[in-house]
Parts: sequence; C-alpha cells; structure tokens
Amino acid sequence: MQCVILAGGLATRLKPITEKIPKAMVPVNGRPFLEYQLELLRKNGIDDIVLCVGYLADRIVSYFGDGSAFDVNLRYSYEHDELLGTGGAIRNALSMLNERFFVLYGDSYLDIDYAYVCREYEKKNCPAMLVVYQNEGRWDTSNVVFVDGWVRVYNKTRPVQQMRYIDYGLSILSRSLFENMPAIQKWDLSVLYTALAADGKMAGFEVHKRFYEIGSKNGLREFSEIVAAGGQVKR
Repeated sequence: MQCVILAGGLATRLKPITEKIPKAMVPVNGRPFLEYQLELLRKNGIDDIVLCVGYLADRIVSYFGDGSAFDVNLRYSYEHDELLGTGGAIRNALSMLNERFFVLYGDSYLDIDYAYVCREYEKKNCPAMLVVYQNEGRWDTSNVVFVDGWVRVYNKTRPVQQMRYIDYGLSILSRSLFENMPAIQKWDLSVLYTALAADGKMAGFEVHKRFYEIGSKNGLREFSEIVAAGGQVKR
C-alpha cells in the first residue's frame, strides 16, 4: 500500500516552535517527528510514501531527500502559491497516486496494524474507509457516528450527542474520488468525508488503541514524554 502524508500546514498551534520549521520537522527527543512516522510505516510494510508539502517544504526535503536513508521511497507534492487544504493537497498529488492509498495526518502517530486495516477495507465494496476510535470526547471533540461497521455521520463543525467516535487520523481512499475534483482549489477532506458518510459510501474500522498527536503543545509534550520513557504507549 501507498501512504499519503499531509504535511503542508502552517501548524499555528505550535508557534513559536513552527515559525522557522514545519510541523514535520518539530524535534522529539532530537529527531524530527516525521522520522517517527516513517519508521512506523516501514515497520508496517509501507515504503511508498507521498508527502504533501507546502509551508517551509525545503526544510523537509533537505533532511529526508528521496527517503533512501530511511529505507522508504519518498516523493513530494508541492503546494506553491497557496496552501490547498487537506483535500486540495491530495487532488494536487493525483499524478503520484495509486488506485487506493492510505491518508495519514502529518501530526498523528498511530501505532496499529496497517495491513489488517487494508485487509478489512478490501472486504468492503466502497470507495473509502475511515479508521475510528471510541473517543467519548476524551482526547478531542468526537465527530463521527459509527454503527455496524459504517460511518453514518461525519461532521467536524457540528457535533451531535450521538457522536461517540472520532476520526483517528487515518483513512484509505480511492483515487477515483479525486479525479473529478477541480485542480488547484482549496478544500478540506472533511467535506468529502461528510458527503461520503451521508451517501452510505464510507466504511469504518474501529481501533482500540488511542492516537497520539503533536499538533498541539500538550500533544507534543505527551508524545515526547512517551518517547523518552522508551516508547511505551497507553491503551
């Protein structure tokens, strides 16, 4: 499987750390966060990786290059004049994409079995599958209604009481979802997810191991403490 990592954002919640470096390069115990992501993907057998980059992209490229030093194959999709949002960034990378691919947020560390997720996706006759976690509002605002293996409702801006699950930060998407989207236009993946859920076209896969992220200062602090303690993550 191929994985697209969305690493082009401004990371405003991490300022002043990200005033001179992109989020992917934020140091965690002396190593850029992206290095931990690549290591985890490689451990799961994923070495074909497309990085959607924008803000201070040159810092990422100069450090990681073609990925050979990290035993992966890295290609870069650049957002030049303006950032295109999570959906627009994937559309911008269309020429590099396989028929299906993982999408991973650039600030998420998700220590799960990616091959198993892929096998479960193959059982579904649908263009997309979202990995979900029964959050109950603990780690962030829950935004998913998940019932019987399907995402019934997805909404990041208007949470309702029935939302007990959260977007885990990982999905599998079909290339065909983006082929008719306008090129070089800013839009968010949540728009696509909301529409797919409403049309009954988004499967869900529940995991039981909580996610970690460095998109916030608290999240960065927590993940850094875990790495310093030997990488033991809580369930």
